Amino acid sequence: MTQIPIIDLSLIHNKDINSKQKIGKQIYQACHEIGFIYIKKYNLSSTLIDQVFDYSKYLFDLPLDVKQNMAWSDEFSNQGYVGIERERLNPNNPGDLKEAFNVVGLDNLPTSLFISPAIPIFYQACSEVANIILTAFSLALELPEDFFTINHNQKNHTLRLLHYPALQQQPKPGQIRAGEHSDYGSITLLFQDDMVGLEVQTATKEWIAVPKIADTILVNTGDLMQRWTNDVFRSTKHRVMIPNDEKVKFSRYSIAFFCHPNQDTEIACLESCKTDKHPIYSPITAGEYLLNRLQATY
Repeated sequence: MTQIPIIDLSLIHNKDINSKQKIGKQIYQACHEIGFIYIKKYNLSSTLIDQVFDYSKYLFDLPLDVKQNMAWSDEFSNQGYVGIERERLNPNNPGDLKEAFNVVGLDNLPTSLFISPAIPIFYQACSEVANIILTAFSLALELPEDFFTINHNQKNHTLRLLHYPALQQQPKPGQIRAGEHSDYGSITLLFQDDMVGLEVQTATKEWIAVPKIADTILVNTGDLMQRWTNDVFRSTKHRVMIPNDEKVKFSRYSIAFFCHPNQDTEIACLESCKTDKHPIYSPITAGEYLLNRLQATY
């Protein structure tokens, strides 16, 4: 598979077993072969999405000293502002040319983030969409329909607002907007603007562009889903490149919703994904894995 498929998420609500099996097969093939899907008919207001993008632009336009007062402090809370070059998603390259705001969970929203009313509404809406996707994943893997949703019911998800500033000077050798990496959790929901840059690595190691497609959400599987499924589902490498045309003079914005299992959930090889060989990965709790990856990133 060298193109990312578009899947109609509304089929999951169909009582017809053939429709459910159809979406299960589509998701299985996409997650096994490329690790990314576009979903449509996902029941999330475009107006709400626009409100979050507008609020994101407001936050990133604040003076740097104001943003630094809300700075990300440690991997245990994983909350707050992350400055330009603070992260290095590819440890072999210079820091990424992006900045971000992290919001983790709904119970501990940081007041210093001047949280917009749209943020908790959007967070909850993304959680609900994620649960539908996770239900479809359960069907694809021949698991009880609520297997994944039960293991995500504490909503330890991270909402991340991202800004890739217009370039004012030549980047350092090897420096790009977001280094090559895979995501840490189970699935990610990504909302993009119209600016280009996102690329995904196929199974043949080819990099393909991943544009915004109207009325869809881009979804990818993360490391914990790959571990859970014994590599049946791929946690695919992706990156954000610097445009080589006039678009380099403009900012790029995106919104990522990183879905993470409950902290104490043990991520061990699923029965339906076992082969004649031993499981590839040792069991680990979701919380321990996330902490290890954040410590390596910062």
